[in-house]
Amino acid sequence: MNQKNSTKQPTGNMHPANRTLNLDAARTFVAICETGSFRRAAARVNRSPSAVSLQVGKLEEQLGARLLHRDARRVHLTHQGEVLLGFARRLVGLNDEAMTAFHGSTLSGGLRLAAPHDLGVSLVPKLLQRLAETYPRIRVDVRLDSSETVQRLFAQGDVNLALFNEANTPQIAARDLFSEELLWMMRNGGRAVEQDPLPLAVAELGCAWRDTALHALESAGRSYRIAYSSDTSMGQVAALRADLAVAALPGSLAERDLVEVPEGWGLPPLGRTHIYLADDGSDTAKAFATLITPELRSIA
Repeated sequence: MNQKNSTKQPTGNMHPANRTLNLDAARTFVAICETGSFRRAAARVNRSPSAVSLQVGKLEEQLGARLLHRDARRVHLTHQGEVLLGFARRLVGLNDEAMTAFHGSTLSGGLRLAAPHDLGVSLVPKLLQRLAETYPRIRVDVRLDSSETVQRLFAQGDVNLALFNEANTPQIAARDLFSEELLWMMRNGGRAVEQDPLPLAVAELGCAWRDTALHALESAGRSYRIAYSSDTSMGQVAALRADLAVAALPGSLAERDLVEVPEGWGLPPLGRTHIYLADDGSDTAKAFATLITPELRSIA
């Protein structure tokens, strides 16, 4: 009796060898998304544009999904591409972190970082400490200004990395890290909201929250006056606690003595505020961006 040998095929349509994403292809995909073009991505990953295109084609074939829309000016992500981008960034970041843990880092040089005053006080010190632990040879110069100025400095090439908050569409291509609701806030039991015109505590010109608040009130035809101005949200919080004004602030700042203004006062909705990150593709900026992105998301 002859015994026939048979080879069982794996269940499902995908061969086991295709269940592992290629790390180089993931890095290339991230570069395309961050630079907005195959040509600039090719320069970043030291490949030819045709090789980059081939890598994307293989990724799309492996995943069975269209990842990018391409036109004459810019590359745009599909919905499936947006899903993959999050995974690809984590894969690349984890790989780089693992290599650094075993081999250390020889990365050195200068990094120019711009951020708004609020983030400069609340987030940047922790992120710089994390950077110093991982890349001790990188020297960082920090510039604190309004969100509008931070974006302008990055667009002009004056800084390598921009970390900023924005309630509207950013002026520059940037990574949306997380968001939270922007609320009208007041002192618990306070009476500032009863005044007409409405007294406001605002940040400096160019602050995204200030612009959103004033535009919302003007669109609703609600009269207001600037009662208090500060370059940080902590200054606004102080004005609220003194019952001098109300303010448009992220919901995370609500505490026992600071509450959302009740709907009965008819203040217009404000939407959400976002934290964005943009880097210029330099080695130091990419390293910092890769390192701090999980940190920022964990904070969120």
